[in-house]
Amino acid sequence: MTLRTTLCDRLGIDVPIVQSGMGGVAGPDLVAEVSKAGALGIIAGLNLTADQVRDAIRTVRSKTDRPFGVNLFMPNELRPPADPATIPDATIMAVQATLNTFRGRLGLASTTARPPGVPDLIPAAFEVILEERPRVFSIGLGNPEPEMVQRCHERGIQVMAMVTTVDDARTVERAGVDIIVAQGGEAGGHRSTWSKPASAESVSIGTLTLVPQIVDAVRVPVIAAGGIADGRGLVAVLALGAVGALLGTRFVATREATAPEFQKKALLEAEAEATMVTDAITGLWARYIRNTYTTEYDASGAPVFPALVQSRAAQDIFGHAAKQAAPEWFPMPTGQSVGLVHDLPGAAEIVERIVREARAVLEALARLPR
Repeated sequence: MTLRTTLCDRLGIDVPIVQSGMGGVAGPDLVAEVSKAGALGIIAGLNLTADQVRDAIRTVRSKTDRPFGVNLFMPNELRPPADPATIPDATIMAVQATLNTFRGRLGLASTTARPPGVPDLIPAAFEVILEERPRVFSIGLGNPEPEMVQRCHERGIQVMAMVTTVDDARTVERAGVDIIVAQGGEAGGHRSTWSKPASAESVSIGTLTLVPQIVDAVRVPVIAAGGIADGRGLVAVLALGAVGALLGTRFVATREATAPEFQKKALLEAEAEATMVTDAITGLWARYIRNTYTTEYDASGAPVFPALVQSRAAQDIFGHAAKQAAPEWFPMPTGQSVGLVHDLPGAAEIVERIVREARAVLEALARLPR
């Protein structure tokens, strides 16, 4: 049975599977393997300079001539990034006091200093995307202005924006995006909003209910994300009206992903209930594997710094954890589909397996009594 949808025709791919552009995970090797297998790989542009974005694009092109995309992380708090000098002294003291308790246990030096600022990388990175012309410009968090979308269209680049609510889907449709990704609450990583809500609950609608609502509300194609890790999930979201599925967690546990090996091991050992949504890592709501850092920071009641300033403040802790291969202190963005992930194959094998499983599901459904 065919799995070809309008997404395949629109993007020039063979199967309706998209690999999420996850920061720290989706480098050129992963993207190229996914795209060579007939799906759409997406480069993670998070924290990359313009030159690094260009190098990543050209590295993928050296490995494959198949379509791929580039993702930028662009919530309002990064356009431009917050100035640490504007953070109240009380917030500085409260956050650093909490982090210092962790530093003391890890043998790291304590500090009460203001955290370093976040470089303003988005404008230059976007210009590189326009110059290099990948098939897709993907927006993980952010509301693209119509002018931004128009500049992409002038260069033959399709624009894909991820949202968590029906209202946001209508907003990005008005901006002219070509494809909308409906991110259900099961998804790993950041809640795809451009402004941080007071709590994550309002932007954590389940995939099963969010996708058909967005499909009904907009006219552009909709891709489903959140809780999908195999062929059963792909068929399910196609039944909801989506034209494809975007997967993140499943592609973290692949040989080509640039996540640390201890993180991949933690994923293989985790079940769905092992994740939590917190703003303790980056200052924005995101789903991670629950560990000592996330649990104790949340329990402390400490505030958080603005977007990415929080993670820069804790970078000494995260860097130490990476060197020590210590998952209890390392941020591991992970979706609830982690309970479906049990092996560490190549990315191309994942694409082929999902297609094979989806076809088997469709054939089984066709045999049901009518």
